[in-house]
Amino acid sequence: MKDHTILITNDDGIDSPGLRAAAEAVSDIGNIIIAAPRHQQTGAGRGLTGDKNACLIPVEYHLNGEPIQAYHCDCSPALIVKHTLRTLFIENKPDLLVSGINYGENLGINVTSSGTVGAALEAASFGVPGIAVSKQTDVDSHQTYTDQDWSATAYFLNQFSTGLLAAKLPADVDVLKIDVPADATRSTPYRITKLARTPYYAKVLEAPSVESKIGDGQLVVNIDGAEHDPESDIYALAVDRMVSVTPLSLDLTSRVSLSRLQDELKR
Repeated sequence: MKDHTILITNDDGIDSPGLRAAAEAVSDIGNIIIAAPRHQQTGAGRGLTGDKNACLIPVEYHLNGEPIQAYHCDCSPALIVKHTLRTLFIENKPDLLVSGINYGENLGINVTSSGTVGAALEAASFGVPGIAVSKQTDVDSHQTYTDQDWSATAYFLNQFSTGLLAAKLPADVDVLKIDVPADATRSTPYRITKLARTPYYAKVLEAPSVESKIGDGQLVVNIDGAEHDPESDIYALAVDRMVSVTPLSLDLTSRVSLSRLQDELKR
């Protein structure tokens, strides 16, 4: 009998191979329950959006030949986490929330738009420690279930999930954001990093104008300036080809002297 309960979600949808890889990665260390969006929700951030009449719909889901409890819902990743915690976990919260494995790395200041990260932050707001785990892929894989080798990412997910279940996160650490290079192996080193203060993804418009459509342009990876901060998540993954592990906090307050800021604003 496994002592821990692990809730697994994602932003790529219930049918994502990355979701299955995440469930398989931690199936030996906890009882798995899956609650994921019905459809692709990439870019949903922590938004609480969806069909107001939607509910958790049970789906047939087998893991290593065994049936497990699984649901989908027509809503955002953060909202399905909130709704699941309010309905399935009325008395006992899960011990861990795993969000992923995401198609595409989540790095730099773009992470606030990530549905993968948003789901983990929502769980953390209920007091449930979270892991948001992503594998580096080409941009075209962000909206398509391409074939991927999940083995290295699954290995690191298992390693850090085991660690979180055995030890309590320090104060001000609510989520671990894990990003694994496309060419990583089990022997790839990892580094504890901070968020780069630069965007990692950029939308390029050939001839931007007021008539440009939101869907126009091409999404590209931008690592210009990444070499300036070797402690950042972008540097670790894109430059040093290491696994990046970034501690995230629900507290978005700037780490400044509040009294000094008050004096500056009085001027």
